Amino acid sequence: QVQLVESGGGLVQPGGSLRLSCTASGSGFSIGAMGWYRQAPGKERESVAAIAGSDLTTYAESTKGRFTISRDNAKNTAYLQMNSLKPEDTAVYYCNAHIFRISYGEREYWGQGTQVTVSS
Repeated sequence: QVQLVESGGGLVQPGGSLRLSCTASGSGFSIGAMGWYRQAPGKERESVAAIAGSDLTTYAESTKGRFTISRDNAKNTAYLQMNSLKPEDTAVYYCNAHIFRISYGEREYWGQGTQVTVSS
């Protein structure tokens, strides 16, 4: 069984920074694209940033220039460095990964979510 475990959320003042981590645990799998999504109260879940297996990255317009997604394949971990945070970035952030296993091909996994609150 593969699990995605997130960490790094918390409370930060406007203009501050946080780094989120997402590690895939388990064995016998490989990871394709990974991404970060967020969901604010009363809103739909939205994509924040994604990184392909080739390391090609994409960002939501609202996070370009402020957020950076990266990955360490040796550690099965993706990161989201968030700078210049704004109150509107407040949300639960979820990690997403496309996992490949011989037994079932490709499946999409989600982390449990980590709260990010930007407030003075």
